[in-house]
Amino acid sequence: MSEKMNRVVPEIEQQTVRRVTWRILPFLVVCYLFAIIDRGNIGMASLQMNEDLGLSKAVFGLASSLFFVGYFLFEVPSNLAMQKVGARIWISRIMITWGIVSVCTAFVESAQMLYVLRFLLGAAEAGFFPGVILYLTWWIPAQYRARVIAMFMVAIPVANFIGSPISGAILSMDGWLGMRGWHWLFIIEGLPAILLGIAAFFLLSNRPDNARWLTAEQKTWLNDTLAAENAKRKAIGHISLWQLLRHKHIWVMALIYAGASAAGSTLSVWSPMLLKSYGLDNFTTGLVNAIPYGLASVLMIVWGRSSDRSGERRWHTALTLFLIAGGLLSAFITSSLTGSVVILSLVLIGAYSMKGPFWALASGWLSSSTVAAGLAAIGAMANLIGGGLMVNVYGIINGATGSHTLAMIPLALLCAAGGIAVLVMGRNRPVQNRAEAATAPVSK
Repeated sequence: MSEKMNRVVPEIEQQTVRRVTWRILPFLVVCYLFAIIDRGNIGMASLQMNEDLGLSKAVFGLASSLFFVGYFLFEVPSNLAMQKVGARIWISRIMITWGIVSVCTAFVESAQMLYVLRFLLGAAEAGFFPGVILYLTWWIPAQYRARVIAMFMVAIPVANFIGSPISGAILSMDGWLGMRGWHWLFIIEGLPAILLGIAAFFLLSNRPDNARWLTAEQKTWLNDTLAAENAKRKAIGHISLWQLLRHKHIWVMALIYAGASAAGSTLSVWSPMLLKSYGLDNFTTGLVNAIPYGLASVLMIVWGRSSDRSGERRWHTALTLFLIAGGLLSAFITSSLTGSVVILSLVLIGAYSMKGPFWALASGWLSSSTVAAGLAAIGAMANLIGGGLMVNVYGIINGATGSHTLAMIPLALLCAAGGIAVLVMGRNRPVQNRAEAATAPVSK
């Protein structure tokens, strides 16, 4: 670790990584920000929509979770398609499609229509996140990957930080042009995805060789560096898609990620209702809901940088999962608004800080020939377990007991299991304590 921290970084490396990061990352962050807004704004919309459509908590939970079913079914095929046709065409297609579906959600008139559109939104957005993670492996060397992934994924808490107050304000447009506030919510927040999808086609370069904004020397350094790293990847070698989906390590990695996925997805859907139960109006609910996401936005970048500096991934992943579990279980000792905000903050800090170290770790456990399908498979399975199942379970328990605290128990257990799993899996696969360890060989 000391050798890495004292390493003199060549000028060509500094220039190339800086240029690549600033050229592709800000745009992808903005795109992902709107993906998360369009995925999670159903939570704020529920403050009006549920009463208008006559949705019970169980029905609303099912509708919300169907997003993850569509996501699960189409995530792997989507990533394989992107690998074949290129990022500029495929990411553009994904964004335009999900933007259209999001806008159409404004016109649902029944639970059945909501079911269909939430499923279609998941199918449309499927592949964006794993596609970007795959895209970053084509551009970002391993030793910079955790911090870059963390900076990309900061869009998740930032989306909720700015999205909650904005959504609360849009709900106050209730009655404008004869439409309800939640109608405007889906329309106004869905249109930017369509415009960004069009822009993606012109702004993104598929591979370093296609980047006119890199010099020949920078292209050579980047291609040589990535090729050397890819040659080391032997954790899960070249196997068929069916074998990959049956591989026990893929399922373990999905279990590890499911806890963080479930925490983020469940709270984005249900936390507005939890906070409003303290007697807040819609706009104030949005403001208070933004506080935990603001804290998580900052700390997830700090944690990603810490992981890169030390080269340590396993404990950086496990500790965040234990933080989520501890935060959820602490709901039993407080019932105040302030206590609830503290709990939400702990959970979301853990959920989002986990993502950078985990994806850097997971991408290194896959060979270059399986990374596209492997990353998508991990995300798809984790989202189905964490989002599709746990969002539903939360709604069922909360609807049956009236208790948000009891509804958090399954989520806490899932996170604790994931934390234990990453420690066990990492212990059985000793790696060098440096950032390049993310691509070190690991036995099958």
